[in-house]
Amino acid sequence: MSRRGIAFVSFALAVLFAAACSLANTPEQKKAAVDEVFSDLTKPGSPGCSLAVARDGKILYESGYGLANIEENVAITPQTIFDIGSTSKQFTASSILLLEKQGKLSIHDDIRKYIPELPDYGKRITLLHLLNHSSGLRDYLTLFELAGVNIDGVTTDDDALAIIARQKALNFDPGSEFLYSNSGFFLLSLVVKRVSGKTLAEFAAENIFSPLGMKRTLYRDSHTLLVPGRALAYEPKEGGGFALNVSYFEQTGDGAVHTSVEDLLKWDENFYSGKVGGPEFLAELQERGTLSSGKKLDYAKGLFVRDYRGLRTVDHGGSWGGYRAQLLRFPDRHFSVACLCNLSSANPDRRARRVAAIYLGEEMKPAPRESPDEEPRKKKPSMSVTPAQLSPYTGAYWSEELGVYYVFALKNGALYWTELRGAEGSPRAKPAKELRPVGPGEFVFDSYGLQFHFRPSAGGVPAAFSLDAGRTLGIQFVRRPLPEETGPAR
Repeated sequence: MSRRGIAFVSFALAVLFAAACSLANTPEQKKAAVDEVFSDLTKPGSPGCSLAVARDGKILYESGYGLANIEENVAITPQTIFDIGSTSKQFTASSILLLEKQGKLSIHDDIRKYIPELPDYGKRITLLHLLNHSSGLRDYLTLFELAGVNIDGVTTDDDALAIIARQKALNFDPGSEFLYSNSGFFLLSLVVKRVSGKTLAEFAAENIFSPLGMKRTLYRDSHTLLVPGRALAYEPKEGGGFALNVSYFEQTGDGAVHTSVEDLLKWDENFYSGKVGGPEFLAELQERGTLSSGKKLDYAKGLFVRDYRGLRTVDHGGSWGGYRAQLLRFPDRHFSVACLCNLSSANPDRRARRVAAIYLGEEMKPAPRESPDEEPRKKKPSMSVTPAQLSPYTGAYWSEELGVYYVFALKNGALYWTELRGAEGSPRAKPAKELRPVGPGEFVFDSYGLQFHFRPSAGGVPAAFSLDAGRTLGIQFVRRPLPEETGPAR
């Protein structure tokens, strides 16, 4: 089907869904309409989602769809516990603001006051910069990925801090831009520990989870920790079926909260009751950030504050391994949707908004035209080059910031990123990915969003290159022989 045909079908489905919402007047009709949103996840053997809808502090509807554990055929329920990924960030931000309320820190403090291991970039980075993603710090999860660290490997606070501390530069001057970075919220977890003397898991349990009766909520900061009632996470396999996709990272702050939809709504209700923190704390938590240019962000402190179909919303999604999460609040309507999933393709954000439309549709502006496929990114056109022109780029390059070698070679007349090796020269991975030339010394790998910028030197053989990878910009590599190629020491 053509893109125009797909768009028409998508638009027609959106119209039909809107019509169905308008006809769902009774509670039972609304529940049936909500169940239809998750009908694709009720097939035998499928992972799925847990859902809870609340208004005025009371749950209107809750349900589970699909399996929490495929191997054991365990169904998802509203009590099932999920890793909520970045939806965790609001709890980290709250812990920092509670410490500020206790007089133990200020969000305007320099981060190096608490974490002197970080390099002095000649620019002051405050806790507030970390809280609203304007610090310029490179994203440590991207750095891990570039260094060949697998999501199913075990990493710790020390590992995460070490790779952040090795970075020689920032993405941009602190406060000048917004670029989502997990590094900031991980570092805030260390601030909580160093200021309070308690881990973030301990501090949040004592000051947030316990006071609100969130008995199914915790930070999972050890890969050996058992969590009764936890869903495992999955991703679709080519050709059908599912594969397990669960992380064993132990660092917290940017993620790691495990909870249920019922517990999330207890936290959500705190934004009205103020039981934890009080009104000033809640106002500060939801205050949108401002760049040095005066531009207002739609990001506050671990929360997005924005508009959906004419109604003000506060939300944050999460994505980690095969887990997906969304907590969506309409504060002026005292209405919220919590949706937690254990399937990487589940898209709980879209489902939560469809559920909200079933209950609030008459108060909303018309739905935007929806497309099942995102518009493709505009790609730079490829540049025609010969193997002789590509040959100078081959060889090994070392990054002090990542602690790895990247190796490039010619294959079938194209330049390939053939190997990633550790400091000792041993292979870590062999992706063998073809790079697409887009300009003199410029190559891209579209699937990962990588951009390689080689710098020419005498003789036309590049001595170095820099690498951009989304949330991490300007990683430096220099040409250096692999350790086994250096020959015997003299």
